[in-house]
Amino acid sequence: MEQDELKRQEDKCTQEYPPACTAGCPIHVDARKLMSDIKNQDLKSALATLQRKQPFPGIIGRICDHPCEDVCKRRDVGSPIAISALERFCVQNQAAKIAKGLKVPPKSQTVAVVGSGLRGLTAAYDLAKKGYKVSLFEKEDRLGGNLWNFSEHQLPPEVIVEELSVLNRLNVEIELKKRITKQDLAKLQEEFSVVYLGLAEQSNDVLELLGEQAVVDPVTCATQISGIFGGSLVSSHSPIRSVADGRKAAVSIDRYLQGVSLTGSREGEGSYETKLFVNTKGIPSLSVVPMSDELGGYTLDEALQEAGRCLNCQCLECVKACKFMESYGSYPKQYLRQIYNNDSIVMGMRHGNKMINSCSLCGQCAAVCPQGLDLGETCKATRQSMVSKGKMPQSAHDFALQDMAFNNSEEFALSKHQPGHYSSKYVFFPGCQLSASSPEQVEKVYAYLTEKLSGGVALMLRCCGAPADWSGNQDLFQNSLKALIAQWEGLGKPQLIVACSTCHSMFRERFPEVVSLWELMAKMDLPIQDVSVSGGKVAVQDACTTRHEPVIHDAVRQILTKLGYELEELPYSKELTKCCGYGGLTSFANPELAKKIVEERISESSTDYVAYCAMCRDNFAAQGKRTFHLLDLIFGTDLDKAVNRPSVRLSYRHENRAKLKRKLIHSLWQEVPPEQEGAYRAIKLQLNEEILEIMEERRILIEDIQQVIEMAERTGRKFINPDNGHSLAHFRPVKVTYWVEYQAQEQSFVVLNVYSHRMEIMEEGHE
Repeated sequence: MEQDELKRQEDKCTQEYPPACTAGCPIHVDARKLMSDIKNQDLKSALATLQRKQPFPGIIGRICDHPCEDVCKRRDVGSPIAISALERFCVQNQAAKIAKGLKVPPKSQTVAVVGSGLRGLTAAYDLAKKGYKVSLFEKEDRLGGNLWNFSEHQLPPEVIVEELSVLNRLNVEIELKKRITKQDLAKLQEEFSVVYLGLAEQSNDVLELLGEQAVVDPVTCATQISGIFGGSLVSSHSPIRSVADGRKAAVSIDRYLQGVSLTGSREGEGSYETKLFVNTKGIPSLSVVPMSDELGGYTLDEALQEAGRCLNCQCLECVKACKFMESYGSYPKQYLRQIYNNDSIVMGMRHGNKMINSCSLCGQCAAVCPQGLDLGETCKATRQSMVSKGKMPQSAHDFALQDMAFNNSEEFALSKHQPGHYSSKYVFFPGCQLSASSPEQVEKVYAYLTEKLSGGVALMLRCCGAPADWSGNQDLFQNSLKALIAQWEGLGKPQLIVACSTCHSMFRERFPEVVSLWELMAKMDLPIQDVSVSGGKVAVQDACTTRHEPVIHDAVRQILTKLGYELEELPYSKELTKCCGYGGLTSFANPELAKKIVEERISESSTDYVAYCAMCRDNFAAQGKRTFHLLDLIFGTDLDKAVNRPSVRLSYRHENRAKLKRKLIHSLWQEVPPEQEGAYRAIKLQLNEEILEIMEERRILIEDIQQVIEMAERTGRKFINPDNGHSLAHFRPVKVTYWVEYQAQEQSFVVLNVYSHRMEIMEEGHE
């Protein structure tokens, strides 16, 4: 991924943008954190949160005119949070003290600030904190300007004095009763590096001092006279905007004294509209918590309740929906940076490999993201990039690719016209996973299609190539696709009918008029079932690879409705559906995560599920969820057994595919199936449930164990434990070394333990 593409994708993620209240505040007080501090009863942190942006929190916290509340998202579901009242609660609380400004290394430049209203006070405070030598000139006998016009109840005089005393600690020189005339201004220009007129633009004082040059740039606060800055707002009725105006001027003065641009990077100053997306759908409406004493403000309990109404505005729509994103504890913008850095490493450890390989590539993130950011798209492209450059170890996907090789081998692959036909209008492509999970259903569907459709229905058994595509191995994928296309062309390019949603997603852009089996069956008469169906209620699990296939979603629901079932929609369904953990090969790269994905999905409803993806059905069934495959309901045989049918183990998935091919060749085409190659197949094993579980977890097949034992017994290359007579042998057919501990027993072998690794056992004398 190039830098430009990284930036383009990062810009789609709104999570790091501030909430509306912070963006709407002219000085960007972090109201979201303030609410969190109050909810946690950490008033010291709350006061620190205020002071981080407010120059005089004891004052501002009491008089702020709260434009933040006008944009608070809580107003969409109730009343806006009483942020101003909660600020007042914090500064009135006597249990904590507000930290004061500290001295900083002094700078040589000097600044004259004229006027001690909130503009001048803020500019003086900010510049003094940066180390500038600031002198503050006030025409009255006390600092504060209009602050003294507030009622003593709202803003006690002692608070003004105490808050402004921080200027003394910052070594601001204060001159009271010093009215600046036009002549005085000329002297200030000579004595000071910069002069700031902390007065509203177009006020009488400014007009008197600057005359025709009393025009202030609204962006930089610069006047037409070099070195003189002024207030940029006409109105002084908003205390918080006056503070923002003084702060804007302080930024410009600092830049001016440093000799850098006054206009650059100022887009985020003042109030603005944030890009942060916040979904308020489904949030209960709550009104503002009333005060028991309007004059006294909130009590502690009332403040806690009011702060508790805060929505803690964030986007995280994708993180809420996706277990993968949640499990890695971050959000897309940070993931994108991690992926980019991982791909860019020339030498050293690539710690992001597992994260990149754990994504289901299902596209749900793009479907729920208001900006359409698809992290899976980036993960897939990065897998391809890293595989092409030899940077991505294929160990995580080794088993899946071997499984794909089996499915495209003579053991399973098949391409034949319908018996008695020499051409085909259609070809049924059931997919490798349905053939592994429910081979009997493949037989039923093929019989149904050949009965209902005229013109010949061919049968093609093999893998669509998805494992290679998902793993990032594009060379392997393209070669697999070429072989598939050659078989399809050999049949005369018939219309593809696919039962597997993944196959459909792989084919839809490559084959004309590819049609889903469900779309076809929804328009046809359904099979006459062996038993009566009483209907019932089922929750539909949409396959993630049908995310952009509303026709398939509708067809599945039409079929279920025809069968008399009441439908329940899961929280995320149709275009928002969740992956079952198989997509993108997640279950191979990160089985722990895949298990959590399934656990979360099957916990969303107590209703029986119905899936039209074989892997969805099997993954849910493996963790105890009563789940039908749609074909179970269509053919209607022994539904109680069907809904409780356990997931087919990996070894038997191979066996089911091979048996399906052999059975169809014999029963439909009256041909003698070819003998299965390999002497190892004659090895008979005794496997208990514990060993089968270990095999499933470690992805070791029966045929792997058979090959280890056959080679060991044939060559004598094995270790024998003299204490118990157990044999230990290994075999490395491709990249994985399999170890088996076993014991011969009559005409079979008892398997005692199995494991595998990817280290290569070197022969003596070899390097």
